[in-house]
Amino acid sequence: MEKEKLYADLLLQLSGLIEGETCEVSVLANAAALLREMMGERFFWVGFYLVRDGQLVLGPFQGSPACYRIAHGRGVCGTAWAKQQTLVVPDVEEFPGHIACSSLSRSEIVVPMTGPDGHVRAVLDIDSRELNAFDNVDARHLEQAAAIISQALYGKVPSDS
Repeated sequence: MEKEKLYADLLLQLSGLIEGETCEVSVLANAAALLREMMGERFFWVGFYLVRDGQLVLGPFQGSPACYRIAHGRGVCGTAWAKQQTLVVPDVEEFPGHIACSSLSRSEIVVPMTGPDGHVRAVLDIDSRELNAFDNVDARHLEQAAAIISQALYGKVPSDS
């Protein structure tokens, strides 16, 4: 299936899946499962790290065991949090300070999730076994997925206008 169509289907299913649910763990667990199931082997690891007490703490995920805690500004997840922007890493070996939770991870995308106050509340982290697995199409659609989840859990994020 074409990637654009796959993401359109995913976003539609995600919206329906979490509609009306506000339990953070439940929403994030089902979102991780849906992303992993729909993207298949392309997504080796899908999960969320939650901002807690000044660090990222492992939340619901699908895949092999992962790092429990990540410092602000450290690794891909901590850097995406600090910069408050999506990071696409074509080769994790080339990313300064990459945290190797799994030696099987070759590329990664991390999308910050913000609340209405503009502060990052969590990050969506996705790893692939393949180099260069993520591009601007992935970034755009995963940012939409993160926005759907953020709005359901944390409330409406103000627009830039």
